[in-house]
Amino acid sequence: MKTAASALALATALLLPAPLHAAMTVHHDIKAVIDPASHRISVSDRVSASGGFSAETAFALHSGMEPKSPDSGVVIEALPGGSAYRAHLSHGAKSFTVEYAGVIDHPLESVGAEQARGFRQTSGAITPDGAYLAGSSIWYPRFGNETVTFRVEVALPAKWDAVSQGERTRHERTGGGTIAAWESKEPQDEIFLIAAAFTEYTKYPKLAGRVSAMAFLRAPGDGQNEALANRYLDATARYISMYENMIGPYPYSKFALVENFWETGYGMPSFTLLGPKIIRMPFIINSSYPHEILHNWWGNSVWPDYASGNWAEGLTAYLADHLIKEQQWQGAEYRQSVLQKYADYVSEGRDFPLSGFASRHGSSSEAVGYGKAAMFFHMLRNRLGDTIFIKGLQQFYADSRFKTASFDDLRKSFEDVSGEVLKSEFDQWVTRAGAPRLAVSGASVTEVKNGFILRADLEQVQPGETYSLTVPVAVTMEGVPRAFRTAVELNGRKAAMNVRLSSRPLRLDIDPEFDVFRRLDIGETPPAITQALGAKKMLAVLPSSADAKTLAAWRNLAESLGKSGPDSIVMALDSEIVKFPPDWAADMSAVILGGGNRFAKTVFDALSGYDVDVDTAGIRIGGAEITHENHAVVLSARRPGNSEAALLFIDADRLASIPGLARKLPHYHKYSYLAFEGDEPVNTLKGRWPVVASPMTVYLPGADGVARRVGMAAVPAREPLAALPRAFSP
Repeated sequence: MKTAASALALATALLLPAPLHAAMTVHHDIKAVIDPASHRISVSDRVSASGGFSAETAFALHSGMEPKSPDSGVVIEALPGGSAYRAHLSHGAKSFTVEYAGVIDHPLESVGAEQARGFRQTSGAITPDGAYLAGSSIWYPRFGNETVTFRVEVALPAKWDAVSQGERTRHERTGGGTIAAWESKEPQDEIFLIAAAFTEYTKYPKLAGRVSAMAFLRAPGDGQNEALANRYLDATARYISMYENMIGPYPYSKFALVENFWETGYGMPSFTLLGPKIIRMPFIINSSYPHEILHNWWGNSVWPDYASGNWAEGLTAYLADHLIKEQQWQGAEYRQSVLQKYADYVSEGRDFPLSGFASRHGSSSEAVGYGKAAMFFHMLRNRLGDTIFIKGLQQFYADSRFKTASFDDLRKSFEDVSGEVLKSEFDQWVTRAGAPRLAVSGASVTEVKNGFILRADLEQVQPGETYSLTVPVAVTMEGVPRAFRTAVELNGRKAAMNVRLSSRPLRLDIDPEFDVFRRLDIGETPPAITQALGAKKMLAVLPSSADAKTLAAWRNLAESLGKSGPDSIVMALDSEIVKFPPDWAADMSAVILGGGNRFAKTVFDALSGYDVDVDTAGIRIGGAEITHENHAVVLSARRPGNSEAALLFIDADRLASIPGLARKLPHYHKYSYLAFEGDEPVNTLKGRWPVVASPMTVYLPGADGVARRVGMAAVPAREPLAALPRAFSP
């Protein structure tokens, strides 16, 4: 059976002659009845187009709906393909009615590597647990590339409710059922309809007189869920206020948090659809939630031109995920994590330019489409300055609201407000795959009258074309508490740095706050789970001493990790391997499973340079003590003899906790070590090993001619791009 999405593609291909210009808007006046028990929907839709329809107007509709029209003289003909139809109309007719009914119930399907930032989706489902209908469901007539305005009124069973885009214009709940109507006067590219047995919460009926903050939770209304809803409603008010001040007016009349019936993180125009576990994770309110709110500016009211690259995800990641970390003075750590993810997941054969990014389907595509794009906007901000960067965003939003816009449109907005020509800047980051790699050499210090001169060579060492880069530099000086900061313009293969300093330099750091998008050297990052999951091949070493049930659980975990990023995984018992690593696995990352594994000591030896100790009672990491009893631990290291290969150790005291580890580990991808407790299991410790040998750090000789390891002097904290309002008064 074809999915709704593929059926839509087929039906659209049959639209000859094209009934509508791509820029034309169709209005739908929909009256629908949803019966969850039978997976069925019944619809009457009055469709209108100001420019009129052709005498033979083709459209797509979900298979099995058997559409007809009650209008005199209107005949609807089925075309080959099962989802394609043609309406025979009076030439120039402005509107006609379509009536239809049928079943929509598509299963959830995995997209991308399920655990490695992949996800599950359905092209449409009406079930007793809830209903999810989108443009890909073809649950309403679709005419091609049109935009839509609409009013949708839906009748539902008792205790059920419905959410769509726009403003709610009717809401009646009785013991016999619910009627809810939503209207969007703003043009949209599709119509969503979400329904379930919801409890509704509204704290701010109209923010700034315009916007309603709403929450729809599937659980029964009680004190705990009311408190949860109120936290989200307060956050809605804060973040809408922040982004309105930064970008421009919020484009819709409401923002609603809606709980889905499977785990999702979707951002629709004027609402977000989050899964039941995700919604209750405490960090989501100040991480993923503002990301979805911001999508109402980028993606849901300014639409990306997917044919030339989806800029909206990267810009949203930068102005939400990165900005929130920046507000917590953790911006450099966030950027390091972004660059590490790119280095670990985007290996040869997995890279592509930003102009080729449409949507995320796994960790490698996310590292490019979200991570590289976010870093591009960070570099653009650094070049233009905060004030001009924000003015460019505001102009882009004002010019492009409810329109399709491209990277070129973004460039023109920034050029208009800055007076600079930015074409080469955009071209090198948007249309080229790959990233620069940096190296520093030839550092020397010369004492001169009234100071010192520091010289060094900075070089791009990646094969192929070079980039035009502005590379920040920090110099730590003797007796000076703050680092000296400057930048090197690296517009070719190599550039010399000559810096005059008032005090003796002791340490040179190249791009210390990770402000440049580049492929990091392995020494710039700590060992982390990403390096194992991002490898093309993985060797899983199973403990032969384990009983049958435990061994089966470890095999299942290994299979799960194999679906989380690596192209392939090989499993072997420790008893089958004479030496580690075996010659045939020289280029593989490896995961050692179980504390009784013969090769567990290999991991512990590889961690000898870090503050970690293992004994019969448990594991000590820094000041934290983790007993073996009732705990699971994950440790990452680099394989001896091959620093490019990852080494992962996983142990669990309780058999019941191993399936939970399989689910959770990929979501902790950036960490070096983890500890979990109980059968669930619950994370109790996480962290990253320190970077101990970065080639971007050069230690310089002191007055006695000896270079010593010294810490980097303080770098003045950069103010965030925007301050988060701590409270909101409507």
